[in-house]
Amino acid sequence: MSAKKTQVILVLAALILFVLLFIAPKIAPKSSDDTSIVNRQSAITNFDATIDVYVNLALKNLEPQKKLNINKLVALKNYDSTIAFWDKQKRPDIASYYTEEIAKKTATASNWFKAGNRYYYAVQFSEDEKEAPILYQCAMRCFNKGLKLEPNNVDAKIMYASCFVEGTNNPMEGVTLLKQIEKTDSNNVKLQTVFAAFSVKSGQIDKAIYRYTKILQLDSTNVAVYLYLADIYEQQQNISKTIDVLEKYAAKTNDITAKLEITKYIQQLKTK
Repeated sequence: MSAKKTQVILVLAALILFVLLFIAPKIAPKSSDDTSIVNRQSAITNFDATIDVYVNLALKNLEPQKKLNINKLVALKNYDSTIAFWDKQKRPDIASYYTEEIAKKTATASNWFKAGNRYYYAVQFSEDEKEAPILYQCAMRCFNKGLKLEPNNVDAKIMYASCFVEGTNNPMEGVTLLKQIEKTDSNNVKLQTVFAAFSVKSGQIDKAIYRYTKILQLDSTNVAVYLYLADIYEQQQNISKTIDVLEKYAAKTNDITAKLEITKYIQQLKTK
């Protein structure tokens, strides 16, 4: 089992939990130097994007009794139970749709941000590549609406910019926005995590290592970072550093099963 496979197994569980719970971002303090992202909408942004077709298809494919039950919940506008139903069906994209319905009803920034996060992370579970750009656009719409209510919410700005990078044909727009945030909040862990991930995707490995290392300096309890670093080092065939960061992960994690699996893998690496 490679470090990457181990990483996927261990991190995915935490990621799924995050996708299903979505703790709303905290409100950041106001800054006189802050640039309003919400006023920098790109011409490519489609705030009318919708996943209606996927919602209808998902309903069509349900068993008759389940379809009857979920239609009743929707008719009663019991969206919390509707979301729980679609989460159970492993359709976070459809759950995102109804999370946005709650945001429309309550019109609070926290619920708009929650819906945006839902759409954003649902991309990773979509089996239809055509759905991904739509999910990103839906996420941008939600973050945009939330930022109109809380324009200084840094975490939401980061997610909004991330949608530009990952979900549009104008990634530099998002990078520019992220760079603006970094000028006033360089120690933001979410920001550094996003930059690190983008660095890996673009093949800028040294920058990715720098970013992940900085995250650990800012938050030593963020043990998942060790798995990302292990994957990078193993791809570089730097076994000694791979072992080093995996040992640090094993020493810090509270997950007994993960600790045992990582320890076994470390022993395999040492025998190579």
